[in-house]
Amino acid sequence: MLKRLTAKKVRISDVVNGKYFSGNKEEMKPSYIITPLGQKISRVNLVATVIDKFLSEDENYSTITIDDGAEAIRIKTFREGINLLQGIEPGNVVLAIGKLKEYNGEIYVNGEIVRKVDANFENLRKLEILNELIKQKKVVEEIKNLQDQMSIEELEKYVEKRFGIDRETLEFIQENLKVVKEVDYKLKIVELIESLDEGSGVEISKLLEFSNLPENLIENAVNELLNSGMLFEPRPGILKKV
Repeated sequence: MLKRLTAKKVRISDVVNGKYFSGNKEEMKPSYIITPLGQKISRVNLVATVIDKFLSEDENYSTITIDDGAEAIRIKTFREGINLLQGIEPGNVVLAIGKLKEYNGEIYVNGEIVRKVDANFENLRKLEILNELIKQKKVVEEIKNLQDQMSIEELEKYVEKRFGIDRETLEFIQENLKVVKEVDYKLKIVELIESLDEGSGVEISKLLEFSNLPENLIENAVNELLNSGMLFEPRPGILKKV
């Protein structure tokens, strides 16, 4: 019996900026994407806000477009599957699960489950994803540091043994190292707060001292993390991870 692939919790940007690989029905290989941080994903579990809905005239095709604040993607349903989107309207926060597909250069989700969730669920999901991204970024940073010290053959063997990363995934990670460098200063700040927090929180001034990042960048990132609910201030000027 073919095992159903796990639906991964990811950011929409990880999907739309990923590299798509078509599956093979005869060999029972599913389609998948490789994200810039090296995840292989065939099915996704997304939480985002509905910003658009479409239903064809013959009612055999319906879509919603969902946005998580950084990127948007379409959830498509066909024939009987359009019932998944009944009662779903723009403005709703939804949990959407489905397989990744590609058509005319657009990566989309073939909907399997779509249901409304509480808006607070979106903040919880962002925190879950952030924790996972911190782990993935550590792997990418290690690859970045090793690629100038090893031959490509040595690096391939090393990452396969240590992280289970194959050649295809390694090549895409290396292509995106410049992007990864620019992506998430928020990850670095959350990681730094975790390492410096001895129980009562971390002063913002310590982030300036230890992060080597510009003050305006730290300020913007901290504001985003506070607004998203990933950080909170137990006292003014003191930060803690939720």
